Amino acid sequence: MKTFETVIGLEIHAQIRTKTKIFCGCSTSFGSDPNTQTCPICIGMPGVLPVLNKKVVEFVIKAGLATNCTISKYSRFARKNYFYPDLPKGYQISQFELPLCQRGSLTIDGKTININRIHIEEDAGKNIHDTSDIHSLVDLNRAGVPLMEIVTEPDIASPLEAGAFMRKLRAILRYLDVCDGNMEEGSLRCDANISLRPIGVKELGVKAEIKNLNSFRYVEKALEYEIGRQTKILQDGGRIIQETRLFNTQSGKTVSMRSKEESHDYRYFPEPDLVPIAVNGQWIDDIRKTITELPDQKAARFISDYKLPAYDANLLTIERYTADWFEEAVRLGGDPKQASNWMMGELMRLVNEKNISIEQSLLKPTHLVDMLKLVAEGTISGHTAKIVFEDMFNTGKTSSEIVKEKGLVQISDSGQLDTVIDEVISANSKEYLRYKAGETKLLGFFVGQVMKATKGKANPKLLNDTILKKLSL
Repeated sequence: MKTFETVIGLEIHAQIRTKTKIFCGCSTSFGSDPNTQTCPICIGMPGVLPVLNKKVVEFVIKAGLATNCTISKYSRFARKNYFYPDLPKGYQISQFELPLCQRGSLTIDGKTININRIHIEEDAGKNIHDTSDIHSLVDLNRAGVPLMEIVTEPDIASPLEAGAFMRKLRAILRYLDVCDGNMEEGSLRCDANISLRPIGVKELGVKAEIKNLNSFRYVEKALEYEIGRQTKILQDGGRIIQETRLFNTQSGKTVSMRSKEESHDYRYFPEPDLVPIAVNGQWIDDIRKTITELPDQKAARFISDYKLPAYDANLLTIERYTADWFEEAVRLGGDPKQASNWMMGELMRLVNEKNISIEQSLLKPTHLVDMLKLVAEGTISGHTAKIVFEDMFNTGKTSSEIVKEKGLVQISDSGQLDTVIDEVISANSKEYLRYKAGETKLLGFFVGQVMKATKGKANPKLLNDTILKKLSL
C-alpha cells in the first residue's frame, strides 16, 4: 500500500484596518444595518471612478516588511472578472502579475514557510439566505473593504503546521495594527489548498481548495478530513478531482462546491481606472521605522531580560496587549516569574471562562502587583490569594479592599493557631494515634483540617512548623 505525504498552501485574506474603504470614503466598521455603508463607487454604479486609499498601501508594505517580503518598486491593479450576486461591478479590483509584496517567509518551529506574495484587493459583499430557502438578500456594506491576500508556497506539511502558521501571521498583523484578526467577523479567513503525493515524488498532486475557513480549529479539522478523503481515493486507485470544497462544521466533512477555477478563467487585465503604484526607497524606510518589536523579538527579550522559560515567553507574547500587561506588572515591582505564573494560570482561566480578552478585563497589572505584596508580607496566604484574585477580576476592586471587606487577613498569631491545632488533633484522635504509630503521611491530613478550620487563613509556614511540634509530643 502506497504512503503519501501532504502538501498544503494557504491563501489568507486579512481585512486591512483602515477607517474607510479602499476606493471610496465609506466606513469599514462592522455590524451596521445592511447597505448603509455604501456609495455609488462601492456599489458599482456606471461612470464612477475609484480613488486609492494611500493608507491601504502603507499597511500592506508594513505587513510585507514584517514577513520578510521584497517590496515591489512598481505594482499595479488588475480586474478579476467573475459573476456573483454580491459583486455588483461583475469584477473585483485585485492585483495579478505585479503584486505589491513578493518572496517573503515566516519561521514556524524552526521550519521556514515561504510566502509567494502579498497583494491588495477589494472585498465583495455578502449574500444572506433566509431560512425558507426561497429568498436571498445582498448586503454590500463589505463591498470595497480593503483586503490583503497572503499566499504561501506549498511548503506546509500538516494541519497543525497550517494552524501554527496562521496563528503566527495573525499575531504579527495584530502587533502591526494593520488587521484586527477577528475571525468571527471575517476580518481574517483562509482558503487552504491541499494535495497528496507518494513519498519521494517531487511532482505535486492534484489539489482541492477548501474555501472560507474562519477559525484555526476549522482550518486544522478541514485539512485533517481532506487528508483522509484523498488518501482513501488514491489507495483505492481513484483520481483526485481539482475542485473547490466547503467545510461543514457540523459534520466535520468537506463537500464539493464547484470545479476549481484557474487564473485564465478570471480573464485578468490591467485596471484601466487606476494608475500603477510606485514605491520609492524613502517611503519604504519611513514605514520600516514604524514597525515596533514583533512577537519573536519580544519573546527573545523576555527570555534574556526576565529569565522566563521559552514556554512562558512565547505564550505571553502572542498578543501585544498581554505582553504589555506583563511588562507593566514587572515595571510596578512584580516578580517576573510570579507575574507570568498568575497570568498564564488564573488570569487565562478566568478570561477564557468569561470569553473575553485580557484587555476587556477589569483586572489591571497594579491589582496583581499589590496582591503579590500582600502575600510577600504575610498578610494573606497563597490559598487566599486565589480567592482575592478572582474577586479582583470580577469587581475591579483592589486586593486590600477585598481582604478588609471579607476578613481574609492571614492568621500569623502562634497562640491563635495553637488553639485551632489542639482542637483539630482532639477531634481526630484516631488519626493522631495512627500518626504516632508511624503513618507520617497523615501530616497532610492534619494540615488540611487546620486550613479548613481557619478557612485557608493560617500562615502556611507557621502552621507546618507548629503542627509538626504538636504531633511530635
